Amino acid sequence: MGAIIFWGIIRTALLIPSLWLLYGVMEYKYWWWLGILSIYGIIIHPASIQYRLWLQENEEIIEKTLCSSCQYFEPSAVICLLHDKHPSKQSLPCEGLDWTPKEASHEETEIYS
Repeated sequence: MGAIIFWGIIRTALLIPSLWLLYGVMEYKYWWWLGILSIYGIIIHPASIQYRLWLQENEEIIEKTLCSSCQYFEPSAVICLLHDKHPSKQSLPCEGLDWTPKEASHEETEIYS
């Protein structure tokens, strides 16, 4: 996930000076359209593709492992917060010893009461 943010920042850092240089060369009304299209095409679209690929790569870990049902699991980073390690399909950071189930929400608690 950090790589998506990192490369988005790098692309932005390269695009802003480029657009600034083109500002003096192009007509103002065309420059806006070029700016909007280049922001989408160079920053937003590649980041969304990278995010979809990241979700596909980590979908099984996020949804179908023991870690995903633990309270220490952070799905947005695919990391065990207790051990500060990334789980994989083959290994769990705590080997199942520190697994603690997520607490039921208030609505679920009322249903079972």
